[in-house]
Amino acid sequence: MAAEKIFLIGMMGSGKSYWVKKISKWIKSAGYDLDDLIEMNEEKTIAEIFSEDGEDYFRKAESKILKWFKEKKKYALATGGGTPCNQDNMDWMKKEGVVIWLDESIEVLVARLSTEKAHRPLIANLDDQDIARFIQGKLLERTPFYQQAHYRLSTDQITESGLKKLIQKHAS
Repeated sequence: MAAEKIFLIGMMGSGKSYWVKKISKWIKSAGYDLDDLIEMNEEKTIAEIFSEDGEDYFRKAESKILKWFKEKKKYALATGGGTPCNQDNMDWMKKEGVVIWLDESIEVLVARLSTEKAHRPLIANLDDQDIARFIQGKLLERTPFYQQAHYRLSTDQITESGLKKLIQKHAS
């Protein structure tokens, strides 16, 4: 299991998109955000896809684009929060590369997400208290999938040195 293919998973707001940019520099390869690729391919925002086509359609598109990475040799990919929970995506990612769960605290997630609601269809109409309840519920649903990751980094471990150490451990 070389760190040629790195998948970041975790709840929305956990920092996957932020860290994938840094990791791509460290591994001297491309870094991708799965949601951005879906938006480009569908020519719609995630919010538009959810409202016009529904979550099932979105999850199928997400899984299809994830599997495009089969042909790539080296990359870092920030997945959507629900990506590991659908269409055997977690099994596929584990076979392809290293899966790292960024497990931020609910408090950190609420603080980050309360300012980004407009871009997040699942929480767009929620206040901070409802966001916290929503995250707790989603985390309960998703934890059995997230726990299958090769690594789990909690809030105090999600640092540059923590991630670099993990990636170097798998450098080929």
